[in-house]
Amino acid sequence: MSDMMPAPILVTGCARSGTSIIAGAIHICGAFSGNVDSHHDYRKSMFENKAIISNLCKPYLNKIGVDPKGQYPLPSLGQIEIVENWKSQVEEIMIRQGYQGGKWMFKSNNMCLMWPVWHNAFPNAKWVIVRRRTGDIIHSCQKTGYMRAFKDRQNQLAVGTNNEIDGWKWWVHQHEAKFVEMMTEGLNLKIIWPERMVFGDYNQMYEMMEWLGLQWKSKVLNFIDPKLYRGRKMAEFGNKVLEEKVNE
Repeated sequence: MSDMMPAPILVTGCARSGTSIIAGAIHICGAFSGNVDSHHDYRKSMFENKAIISNLCKPYLNKIGVDPKGQYPLPSLGQIEIVENWKSQVEEIMIRQGYQGGKWMFKSNNMCLMWPVWHNAFPNAKWVIVRRRTGDIIHSCQKTGYMRAFKDRQNQLAVGTNNEIDGWKWWVHQHEAKFVEMMTEGLNLKIIWPERMVFGDYNQMYEMMEWLGLQWKSKVLNFIDPKLYRGRKMAEFGNKVLEEKVNE
C-alpha cells in the first residue's frame, strides 16, 4: 500500500493562526487524517495526528537541539538534517491507523520549521499555509496558557527584545521567513487567511478545496461558523466604534 499512496496534503502555519479550522474543513471534505482525537467530537479536535507528532516530529526537533513545541529556540535552515526513511515512517503510521486509499493529510504548526524533511519525503505534496495578522497571533499567544516561551526574560533577551510582545513578534517573523524559504524553493503551496471567513468571504476556501481535488461539503460551514463567532462579534464591535467616531 505504501508504494501506492498519493502525495499528501500538508497543513501548516504559525500556531494560533487557525490551522485547526482549515485542517478540519479538509478532513470533512474527505481527506483521511488518521487518528486525530477520534474519541472526541470532531468539532473540538485539533486535527493533529499525535502518533506522527510524538513519534517522529518531536524526537526530530529534540535531536537537532531546538524546542519540540516550536516556540524557542527555533531551527535555522542549516540545522535541518534530512531523514531518508521519513516517508516510509509516516505512511506506515497512516496505514496502521486505517488508511485504505484516496486523499490524505497531515497538519502540524511545527512542520514549516522542518519543511525540508517533509519536502524531501513528499516532493509532490500540496502544502496549505495558514496565515493570520501578526497582532492577532501575538494577542492569542499571550492569552494561551501553553504559549509561554516569551514570558521568560532570558528568551526575550536572547532574541534581542525586552518584553513578551516583541518576543512573539520575533517568533512570528521567523515563521514568515520559513514561508518565504518554502516559496523560494518552489514548493507546491497555497496560502489561506481564515479571518476572511469572519466577514463571510469563503472564496479562498472554495478555491483551496478545488485545488486539493476535494468536493465541498456544506457540513464544513456547521464546523467553521461557531469557531468564527467571537471574531465576527469583535469585527462588528470594531465597525460600530468606527461608525460612532465618524459620526461624532
